[in-house]
Amino acid sequence: MRLNELKIGGLTIKVPIFQGGMSVKVSTAPLVAAVANEGGVGLIGGTGISVAELEDQIRRTRELTNGIFGVNVMVAIDNFLDIVKACVREKVHMIAVGAGFSREIFKLCHNTGVEVVPIVSSAKAAKMSEKLGANAVIVEGGDAGGHLGTNIPVWDLIPETRAAVKIPVIAAGGLVDGGDIAEMISLGADGVQLGNRFVLSDECDVHPNFKKVFLEAREEDMTTIRSPVGYLGSAVKTPFVEKFLKNEFVKITQCTNCLKVCSRSFCILERLKMARDGDIENGLFFAGRNVYKIKDILPVKEIFRRLVEETNEKLAALESTGELPSHKPHEKPDLASSEKIPSQFRKLRKNSPRSQDKTPLPKETPVA
Repeated sequence: MRLNELKIGGLTIKVPIFQGGMSVKVSTAPLVAAVANEGGVGLIGGTGISVAELEDQIRRTRELTNGIFGVNVMVAIDNFLDIVKACVREKVHMIAVGAGFSREIFKLCHNTGVEVVPIVSSAKAAKMSEKLGANAVIVEGGDAGGHLGTNIPVWDLIPETRAAVKIPVIAAGGLVDGGDIAEMISLGADGVQLGNRFVLSDECDVHPNFKKVFLEAREEDMTTIRSPVGYLGSAVKTPFVEKFLKNEFVKITQCTNCLKVCSRSFCILERLKMARDGDIENGLFFAGRNVYKIKDILPVKEIFRRLVEETNEKLAALESTGELPSHKPHEKPDLASSEKIPSQFRKLRKNSPRSQDKTPLPKETPVA
């Protein structure tokens, strides 16, 4: 078993590695294009920017690559449908949609050539996505950065989701290297999505202080806060985060009504912009639970080279010892026995920081 090309609808992805679409203005044209040029899928962060800004990012990306790229957008934002319509007009390859579930997006993108790839956190949501017309889903576990839809680690979600749907399944949440990718492929995923690893790339054009926060993060610096959106969010513990965790409120100086529903406990748009611009004291630095494992900044080309090499080496090693499950991508694995999961991965699953976290998640998600 190796890391093979992936087909999603009419798209053929040479290297099934997605770069997570990070907002606000974290994953922009230079990074997105660099990922696409390596055969992966680059995703522009489409939340927290205007339609005009998004159109500019799409056009700049297209100038830099002939590869596959798209836009990540939150259902929870006020201009969600305007952003989707802009993506359709600009003919991006795909839209990754999360922080809520939208039926309307499938109608808007029907017969346009734009693939809708929902970000889900359960087999049930994956099945609903497939029924509505999705040709792939991104399954995101509780070790992810940013807004979380579940407490469950991704290695628990992949086998049950693979058994529930026939469409490609992309694993996300806490993945940082080729060993993690091999784990996901062995459990039935067809591809993976990584975010933190690509923040720490030469092509990611956030302020150097943003990368400094990631590079210096320790395991004990990771925490969750209740976002004004209503979801828990995984972030690095910084002065702002500590202040918010203590008081659960930080005064908003100016509200732009960027969300459909907002608790107004703090302005998330303002804090994410501060982080993007390098304000360590006041910014909100969303990050996955395993960001502390990444200790270097590399060119995207080198990141891809290492990820692919590590993944194929790990898969070959597992295959040689008979540790790999017998199913192939798109096949439904037999979930009757835990022996279908390689032994070292069962141990990892039990030790996940999120596996024992019982913090309640929202009972309802925004729907469009």
